[in-house]
Amino acid sequence: MTALAQMTPDIAADRVARYGWPELARELDGFGCAVLPGLLSADECTGIAALYDDEARFRSHMHMARQGFGCGEYKYFRYPLPDRLAALRTALYPPLAEIANRGNARLAVDVVYSCRRADFLAQCHAAGQARPTSLLLRYRPGDDNCLHQDLYGELAFPLQVAVLLSQPGADFSGGEFV
Repeated sequence: MTALAQMTPDIAADRVARYGWPELARELDGFGCAVLPGLLSADECTGIAALYDDEARFRSHMHMARQGFGCGEYKYFRYPLPDRLAALRTALYPPLAEIANRGNARLAVDVVYSCRRADFLAQCHAAGQARPTSLLLRYRPGDDNCLHQDLYGELAFPLQVAVLLSQPGADFSGGEFV
């Protein structure tokens, strides 16, 4: 595995703050997705991908074909999450909560998310949703992931961040993201 320097919460917050969040919110509203270029470096992506073979980091291993989700596999991380993942999740949550709250207001959805991820996690834990939901996927040539929604209890945050750890055109071809 590639050795990576620790990502502190301050480093993650600085990295997330460099994005133009009003523009990203417009992209989410207009297209249903937005891209955060350079969120992780190539070395960081390699390091995170290398975690896949460290069974101690994961709480479960899913084979998508068995579940009818397509072909491929993924593993759910266990606590404690890798520091890089935990720091980025905490840093990304406030601007995403703001976007989610504006969307809920437009849709007349009576849910308001705290601007602090710790508050949302406390709500989840109080509702019996105490397992981490961060996962790492592995695809091989020809694998696919069917459209589906992962829900783990009553509480669900409406936005997800998916990080592509491989380089399109260099590490693989194909791979549409819907």
